[in-house]
Amino acid sequence: MEAKQPFRVGHGYDVHKLTEGRKLILGGVDIPHETGLLGHSDADVLVHAVMDSLLGAMAMGDIGKLFPDSDPAYKDADSLKLLAMVCKQINDKGYEIGNIDSTVCAQRPKLAGYIDEMRRNIADFAGVDISQVSVKATTEEGLGFTGEQLGISATAVSLVYKK
Repeated sequence: MEAKQPFRVGHGYDVHKLTEGRKLILGGVDIPHETGLLGHSDADVLVHAVMDSLLGAMAMGDIGKLFPDSDPAYKDADSLKLLAMVCKQINDKGYEIGNIDSTVCAQRPKLAGYIDEMRRNIADFAGVDISQVSVKATTEEGLGFTGEQLGISATAVSLVYKK
């Protein structure tokens, strides 16, 4: 029996390794940088964390379950299009997104100039107003794998509510 919950909260986390020869795509924005993120899809760590938070809120697993990296259909996939698919499934279950709060952790490049475009992209593909999407960026002061510029991580928290 499905629980009758008026709202649900989910958390998402993702990390990808930085590598040469790949584009750096964050929040659907192609950011000029000497390295990009390694992954089966476009490796958009921010959108992946957002999707996992939404899927977690709905107890629907994670993006690896829905879009496995063993499936060639998702090779170089646009993560924003996958986000739209996740949001359709959520809407089909009778829920809507209340808000999304996310953080990207990267030592470089500086992301402040790209935040509004990231928010707009996520909002557009999730079918919500930009005021419902928060994207923040931080560094780890040179510590850990993100601080050493070996990778980029992202976290997200989402609230969904019954229509």
